[in-house]
Amino acid sequence: MSDAHPTGPEPGFLPPEKLTRISAALPFWMSLTLLPVLWLGAFLGGWWLVLTPLVTWYLFSALDAALGLNLENADPQTGEDQLFWYRLITLIWCPLQVVTLFALIGYATSAEHLSTLERIALFFGVGVVTGAVGINYAHELMHQKNAGERRLADLLLATVLYSHFRSEHLLVHHRYVGTPRDTVTARYNEGFHRFYPRVLWQSLRSAFEAERALLARKGLPWTHHRNPFWLYWGLQIACLAGAFALGGWAGVGLFLVQAGVAVWQLELVNYVEHYGLTRAHLGGGKYEHVKPRHSWNAAHKASNWLLINLQRHSDHHYKPDRRFPLLQTYDAEEAPQLPHGYPVMTVAAMIPPVWRRVMNPRVRAWRRHFYPEITDWTEYNRHETPMPR
Repeated sequence: MSDAHPTGPEPGFLPPEKLTRISAALPFWMSLTLLPVLWLGAFLGGWWLVLTPLVTWYLFSALDAALGLNLENADPQTGEDQLFWYRLITLIWCPLQVVTLFALIGYATSAEHLSTLERIALFFGVGVVTGAVGINYAHELMHQKNAGERRLADLLLATVLYSHFRSEHLLVHHRYVGTPRDTVTARYNEGFHRFYPRVLWQSLRSAFEAERALLARKGLPWTHHRNPFWLYWGLQIACLAGAFALGGWAGVGLFLVQAGVAVWQLELVNYVEHYGLTRAHLGGGKYEHVKPRHSWNAAHKASNWLLINLQRHSDHHYKPDRRFPLLQTYDAEEAPQLPHGYPVMTVAAMIPPVWRRVMNPRVRAWRRHFYPEITDWTEYNRHETPMPR
């Protein structure tokens, strides 16, 4: 059982020259089709307003069933200059989302053919898109070294009032994943409806504490201008002010609806990604290094197109600096496998008895496979999450 995945080209690896073609990147651009679908619902109202969640959740699930798995891996040594068409979609999404969001606020609050309920339904669909796609693209951008890309991530997160996700994800989640100190690692047998209110508060607190500790190590107070929370708060206030300017208090209300739905989508995915998976405790407060086995992997083709390979999450945690087209997929010997893509699994997560029936046997099988020497899992099942010190 290997802990490391191949890092060079082997038979079946996509050669770098293939990645330079727009045809190879084009399936990942399908997320753009969700924007005209939103406008179609806004113009027509009625049952057209459910089209966005239907396309996002169910069409891609049906495509997964029809198209199956994608087990091909790109050569991870491929240079960034060969990933232009992949990077471009993450760069253009931010302005498109921002323009669409605020234009829809202005349009919906003055559209006489839309009832209050229809406006709320429209912005529920907006939240599905800003959550499933927008936050996901922000996640890709925040991991990059380029400052411009990181600022685009900040802007996307501000549009859903969840800016602290960057600090929590980079400073806490990646460091403590699979341990009790990670807020967003869902514990074994912890239902989503218990997980969700816990993570909303604890992730904000742990993000702020992590940034304060980082400044303290440099001899600076949390009030220093280098604390990114000042940027987070400023961008979020600007977004709320923009919503008010375009639609008054109704515009702010619709903005809050989409932000709430987007955050719910994000935390559903967080719940699925690490449910029940823990790193072995080595004693003295230390844990083993993160390996592919500590995240659920899903190789479903269509939903990985929509989510820019987020479901290759095992490799993302193993090699966080890899851009999405270079993320590797793994077999069951190296990483646990989800039975379906995220669109199906997040729906299952909303129904705890169904979720436990599907996932608890898989967690127990994972424990037997990777950690046969551990016989008492009591401490690993704790639901309490101590804050980082």
